[in-house]
Amino acid sequence: MIKKAIILSFTFFALSLYTLYTANEVKPVVQENKNPIVLELFTSQGCSSCPPADALLKQIKSKYPNDIIALSYHVDYWDYIGWKDPFSNQAHTKKQREYGRKFNQRNIYTPQMVINGKEHFVGSNSSILYSKIKEYGIENSSNPIEICGVELSNGTISFSYNTIEDINDKRLRAVLVINERETQVKRGENRNRRLSNSNIVVAEKNIKLNSSQKESFLTIPDLVTGTDDLTLVVILETQNHDIIGASQKRIGH
Repeated sequence: MIKKAIILSFTFFALSLYTLYTANEVKPVVQENKNPIVLELFTSQGCSSCPPADALLKQIKSKYPNDIIALSYHVDYWDYIGWKDPFSNQAHTKKQREYGRKFNQRNIYTPQMVINGKEHFVGSNSSILYSKIKEYGIENSSNPIEICGVELSNGTISFSYNTIEDINDKRLRAVLVINERETQVKRGENRNRRLSNSNIVVAEKNIKLNSSQKESFLTIPDLVTGTDDLTLVVILETQNHDIIGASQKRIGH
C-alpha cells in the first residue's frame, strides 16, 4: 500500500512538472498555410551588444522555421569605429530611420528588433521576443501572398507570386538573404571575434504591384558566393509598413 502511494505521488509530481514546463514553453504558433511572423533585426558586426541578438534571431528561426521569417539588416553607422561590416548597407540604415519616424523615435539603435513592422524592442531581449511571438501568433490569419515559382539563372532570381486579396494601396517588396555566414572580425568593438550571422539581407527592392502580371526578379549581388545558401522572401505591407503577409522559399546556389 505504501509502495503504491509512493508511485502515485511520484506520478502526480512528474505530471505537475510537465504541466508547468509546457505551460511556459512557447510552442509553434502558426498553423500550416497561415501567415508567418516577420522579424527584422537591425544589427552590425561593429556593435559589441549585437552578437547576442544575432544568436537569438538564429535560435528563433531554427526553432520555428515555418512560423518565423527572420531578416537581419546590417546598418552602416558603426563602420566608422574601425571595422567595416561587409554586409552593411546605407539603404538598411535608411530603412531603420523610416521605422524610427513611424515609432516616433528620437534616435535609432542596435540591436533593434521590429515585429511585423508594427512595434520594436531591444533585439537581445528574449523574454519580450517570445512574448510577442506568442501574442502575434494568436492572430493566426490567412496568408494573402505566396511565391509560386522561382528560377535561378545568370546571377538573377526570377519569381512569380500570387495574392489572394485586394492589393490596392499595398506595397510589395522582395528580399534576398544569405542563410548563414561566419566572419573573422579584426577591428572595432568585436575585434578578434569570429561572428556567426544568419538571415543576412543582401538585396531588397520594392515591386510595383500589378494585378495582371505578378512576376519580378532580383539581381544577386557580388558578395554572394557559390557556397552560400539563399532564401527569397516576398513581403506584402501597408503604406505605413505594417506587414500583412509574407512568404519565403529556400534557393540552392
